[in-house]
This record gives sequence, structure tokens and C-alpha cells, in this order.
Amino acid sequence: MMKYFSILAIVASLFVFFKFTAAADLPENPPFTHKVYFDIEEEGKSIGRITIGLFGTVVPKTVENFRQLAISEDPKFGYKGSIFHRIIPKFMLQGGDYETGKGYGGKSIYGGKFDDENFTLKHDRPYRLSMANAGKNTNGSQFFITTVVTSWLNGGHVVFGEVVDGFDVVDYMENVKTSYGDKPVKELKIADAGELPVEQVNTKDEL
Repeated sequence: MMKYFSILAIVASLFVFFKFTAAADLPENPPFTHKVYFDIEEEGKSIGRITIGLFGTVVPKTVENFRQLAISEDPKFGYKGSIFHRIIPKFMLQGGDYETGKGYGGKSIYGGKFDDENFTLKHDRPYRLSMANAGKNTNGSQFFITTVVTSWLNGGHVVFGEVVDGFDVVDYMENVKTSYGDKPVKELKIADAGELPVEQVNTKDEL
């Protein structure tokens, strides 16, 4: 029995070692230039707030597009009142189609689509914020939040932010029941959105 527990202890120690070693190997994030929030409702009931830090020193055009859509009070042009239309467990949450809510609408602040700014930031950790697209240089308003490392997306989608608070809300949303097309059975809506002051924040990797 003692031998069994010793093996378990060794396995647990190795798990912790590799987990923190992997985190330590990740490149340091650039500073956050802006922070925005989404207050999320499920069928009209609040489930919490997601706060996101944005990397405006690396991808300023992409960040400004997202920021303007987040603070917009125009009911026909912005994230407030829009839904997360596609959720895939152990992958991502997708939203930002404020026009149709079905994944084929939404425009940028630049008048339609805009080019991929760069691929400097990688999908090398969970909770990354990245642009959804329909191919090269087709960025509009749609975005997704990853829930796992998604390195196969590098070079194809522009990372421009990261969740800094509300991880529990993201985790809850990741596991809701979905139907055809990965659409949540119960509507997940951005009931409110806006901007917060930038301050020193810790990412989940640093906690």
C-alpha cells in the first residue's frame, strides 16, 4: 500500500513540475493597453462577467476594432445585445455576429472586412482572444475565446487579447448544452459591454 501511495505522489509531483515548466516556457505577454468587459446572461439570467485585456502595442488596428464594437451604444452596430452563437468544448467560444447571430454576419469599424494585421501573438495558452474569419484577410466583428492551446490556428487567425478575469464564466459557457451547428440550446447573450481602466493585472498563467 505504501508503495502504491509513493507512486501516486511521484506522478502528482511530475504533473505539477511539467505544468509549471510549460507555463514558465511561454513567452511573456506584451502590456495590456485596454480592458473591456462582457456581462453574460443565459436566457436572461446573469452568469457573470468576462474581462479581457487587449494587446494594442502589437495589433492596434485589430484592438481598436474590438474596443469600438465593445463600447458602442448603437443597437445595430456593436457587441451589446449580441450572442455567442457557437461553442465547442475543449476548443472555443465564438461570438461577435451582431447582425444575424448565426455566424455569417457582422462588419468591422473599417467598413466591412479588414486584413490580417499580423500573427505575432500565438494561440499558445488557453483564454486567448482571436479573430474569427472566413479565410485570409476577412476579419470583421466575429471573435473567439479559446479554452485550450490551439497552436494549429497560428498563422491563420490574429490573436489580440486574453481573458484576465471571469475564467469561471468562460469555463461554464464552454460546457453548456449545444444543438445543431454547435449553437447553445439556451441563449448566451452579451447583456452589457464596455471599457475598464487599465491597471496591473495577472493572467491565469501568473496566478
